[in-house]
Order: sequence, then C-alpha cells, then structure tokens
Amino acid sequence: MTSTEGIYRNGKIELSQLPTNINDKTRVIVTFIESNDIELSAYGIDRLQAESLRANLGSFADDWNSPEMSIYDNYDSIMTVTS
Repeated sequence: MTSTEGIYRNGKIELSQLPTNINDKTRVIVTFIESNDIELSAYGIDRLQAESLRANLGSFADDWNSPEMSIYDNYDSIMTVTS
C-alpha cells in the first residue's frame, strides 16, 4: 500500500508527488479531508505579507492556542443561538 497527498481541483486529483513503482490502472481509494487552511491570496495577501503578519502576530500564539480559548471556536454559532 502506498500513500501520497494531493489536491482535488476541477474534478481531478493533483498529486503532490508521483508514487514510484506503481503500475498504470492500479486501483486507488480517495479520502477527502476538510482543510482549515485559508487562501490568503483571496484576501489580497501575498507570501511576503503573510510572513510579516506571522512574525508580528507570533507573540499571541500561546494565548490563541491555550485550551481556555477553545470557548471562542464556535463563537458565531453560539452568538446566533443566544441572540
């Protein structure tokens, strides 16, 4: 059994690297994994700006990742229900 990562785009799977020693027409199983990644370019943020933001906001990482902050994970849905 061989595993490799890829991206589903326009009805096709694009593999991040081609597996070796795999014959044509070998059967596969595809599992779709939801991603929490945010496409920053959709917000007009390029790689350099993203690196700068990460560096500037890095000091907040410990607070953001603390277990106490999980209360805000579903903030919008909680506020909709209680409003």
